Amino acid sequence: MSTTQGVNTMHGTGSKLSWAAADSWTMTRRELAHWARRPVQVVVGLVFPVMMLLMFSYLIGGGQGVEGDFKEYLVPGMLTMTMAFGLEATMLSVTQDLGKGVVDRFRSMPMASGAVLVGRSVADMLQSTVGLTMMIAVGYAIGWRRHEGLASFLGAVGLLLLLRFAMLWIGIHLAMVAGKPELVQAVQILVWPVSFLSNAIASPESMPSWLGAIVEWNPMSATATAVRGLFGNPGAVGDSWAATHAELLAVAWPVVLITVFFPLAVKRFRDLSR
Repeated sequence: MSTTQGVNTMHGTGSKLSWAAADSWTMTRRELAHWARRPVQVVVGLVFPVMMLLMFSYLIGGGQGVEGDFKEYLVPGMLTMTMAFGLEATMLSVTQDLGKGVVDRFRSMPMASGAVLVGRSVADMLQSTVGLTMMIAVGYAIGWRRHEGLASFLGAVGLLLLLRFAMLWIGIHLAMVAGKPELVQAVQILVWPVSFLSNAIASPESMPSWLGAIVEWNPMSATATAVRGLFGNPGAVGDSWAATHAELLAVAWPVVLITVFFPLAVKRFRDLSR
């Protein structure tokens, strides 16, 4: 390849990347504009996890097998559960666009093929970051505290958002498989048991041994345990491999889920018009 051809190829690649980035940002702004048009839905999405935190902290109680202040065990667990609950909102938004034919119209326009998915994912992560910030603030208000430095705090937040990013692509793929907002309820039925089948609220040590073993291998349990450690919060940690390698699993589980569901979502999106 000549020097001129190489330069032209680089310019062509740069132009394609710039085009894709511009289209993705346009789709991101579209998703953010929906916040102003659907304030009730946004507020409910932000307030619901807060209500859950307050209920488990003051009304329902818990902390079986947990030593020390239950709030310091509960808050990291609820932060983890909040990242999972966002799956439903992602699915609802995608299925609504599919049902109204919005996705088909975008696919017929001269834009980068992945801009719709990128815009959806960026907007979703921004909303998740806002929700996570709000939950941390409420945690401080009810007496939760972190006891490690800023680096550990940022590491914990990074693990939480990594889990959310994995759940995001699961939601996008399942939404395109379901196709209709009505079918999101079927996923909701599954999200709740999986979320509560973790150590977010109660320690596996307080459960029957067979159930505790399942709980310890739940991806959410790995993130919750790792986040508690980074925050310096107390947590009943067993001696199993999953419990003692929680930080490794907190990275490995989301990476595996992203590796599986990201290409599935992209392929499903490409197949929609066929």
